[in-house]
Amino acid sequence: MNNQVKAIRIEKNGGPEVLKLVLVDVPVPQKNEVTIRQKAVGLNFIDIYCRTGLYQHPLPHGLGFEASGVVEAVGADVSHLKVGDRVAYGQSPLGAYAEARNVPADRVVKMPDGVSFEQGAALMLKGLTVQYLFRQTFRLQGDETILFHAAAGGVGLIACQWAKALGVKLIGTASTPEKAALAKAHGAWEVIDYSKENVVERVKELTGGKKVPVVYDGVGKDTWLTSLDCLQPRGLMVSFGNASGAVDGVSLGMLATRGSLYVTRPTLGTYVPTLEQMQAASDELFDLVAQKKIDITIGQRFALEDAGAAQQALQSRKTTGATILTLD
Repeated sequence: MNNQVKAIRIEKNGGPEVLKLVLVDVPVPQKNEVTIRQKAVGLNFIDIYCRTGLYQHPLPHGLGFEASGVVEAVGADVSHLKVGDRVAYGQSPLGAYAEARNVPADRVVKMPDGVSFEQGAALMLKGLTVQYLFRQTFRLQGDETILFHAAAGGVGLIACQWAKALGVKLIGTASTPEKAALAKAHGAWEVIDYSKENVVERVKELTGGKKVPVVYDGVGKDTWLTSLDCLQPRGLMVSFGNASGAVDGVSLGMLATRGSLYVTRPTLGTYVPTLEQMQAASDELFDLVAQKKIDITIGQRFALEDAGAAQQALQSRKTTGATILTLD
């Protein structure tokens, strides 16, 4: 194996221009690690938060948490993986924007042949996010009507399909008629174009005034109050992302006046802390992909050296579906 590979690093926080393509060494894997020759890398909003410094990490550092590839070397204490295995991960230490790297083996899952490298890279973080949201945070039974913001994004399109597979009526929100149509085509029951329609009023209309038992909100600051106003008494607000900025200045009184609401701010890592839980969640996801109940829409592909442009496209809401960096 070539000991030096291309990778993206940042030395300071800032805009896309701080991303630098550099050569880095890939050492022999430690006893609990595997070396992965990567085929594709997934992009996520959390990568932007790390770049800007909203999420602080000691500088300099790499970016990215999600990729797929082939195992090239295996550390001494690793028993579930071998050289040549097709694998994916969505919860690694920072540094997925690279041609090859070492990853803790307990974050890496085997990928079945029915899932492509591009799908795997686009699937893990976003797909496992939907898994923990729908199957663990608020376990959907199949008879609910729910609200899911940004339904045409990478997480949103998986959520639309998973909801349909469960028999759940997903009301999505989107910013354009095109994005609304895309979410509908992926299984959303109804989609609200929030640039033209009042989300709260439409949710009331669609539910016969009942509103919804759960709102899944990855947008954050801009949708916080709207989300609370769409919930039934004792409903659950699941705030799982900050695409528009972090929610702050929260008054608990807001929850009381809207009917004893619950709020949670979950993260994927808490829901898949062990290899067994990670593999189980991944298997549920891979099974739905293999059954063609979830199709991973890859809307944009960029080369590794164009990671800055890729992040810019994601941040400016110009993307649909998943965005990946291709390494072949």
